[in-house]
Amino acid sequence: MLKKSIVWILLIILFSACSSKYQKLLKSTDNTDKYEKSIKYYEDGDYYRALQLFDQLMPVYRGTEKAKKIYYYYAYSYYGEGNYMLASYHFRNYALTFPKSDKTEECLFMSAYCVYLDSPDYNLDQTDTYQAVKQLQLFIDKYPKSKRIPECNDLIDKLRLKLETKNYQIAKLYFKTENYKAAIYSFNNLLKDFPDTKNKEKGLFYILKANYLYASNSIESKRQERYNSTVKAYNTFISVFPISSFKKEAESIYNNSLKEINKFKTHNS
Repeated sequence: MLKKSIVWILLIILFSACSSKYQKLLKSTDNTDKYEKSIKYYEDGDYYRALQLFDQLMPVYRGTEKAKKIYYYYAYSYYGEGNYMLASYHFRNYALTFPKSDKTEECLFMSAYCVYLDSPDYNLDQTDTYQAVKQLQLFIDKYPKSKRIPECNDLIDKLRLKLETKNYQIAKLYFKTENYKAAIYSFNNLLKDFPDTKNKEKGLFYILKANYLYASNSIESKRQERYNSTVKAYNTFISVFPISSFKKEAESIYNNSLKEINKFKTHNS
């Protein structure tokens, strides 16, 4: 126990001494020393202390070559701390402030990548996801020959999959809550926005089934029109997926819809 207590006391003393030295450094007017120490803190992964020193040094070295290095490390310090929103802002600002720097392309990519990292799970608001897609696409447009293009495309694919999953789940929720009109609209938008979706078969089937249930629950004057829409939905589904695990149910829906349409025809004749 005594040895452990001694170790803790020594650690506290060491921490206090380091903290005291750092506070003296912050108050110092020796900017050369601050510059060297700030880079050392950054390289050691002590981004919090590095950031405080960079904040003091940026106005001092504004307009010099050192300003580029300080601001570059400043953006990466926020990235290292996991503050991707501020990191993205400063990476983009670096590119705008130093458009001819050899780090400009990298910083524009990192700005977009940080927004990608801030993109939440599919079940949350996807504003950052859309923004990440936009920024990555802008990077591709600006640097079409960049070695980072394959990575950008891969990141966009992952973001689009998240958006696709979000849209699919929303459409499915409309269906489950019997809001069939909204479900039809949402599934159609899903297939329009994501034509290669892995949920295409399910999406087309849900459109068919939602049309049928929508027709079945409609007032008399609307049913014939909506059963006709169901038949059209069936023809679309079966032409795209002639062999499907949903085929039997789809055919049942189709046949029932035809029977209902024929009733209207008989009644009106």
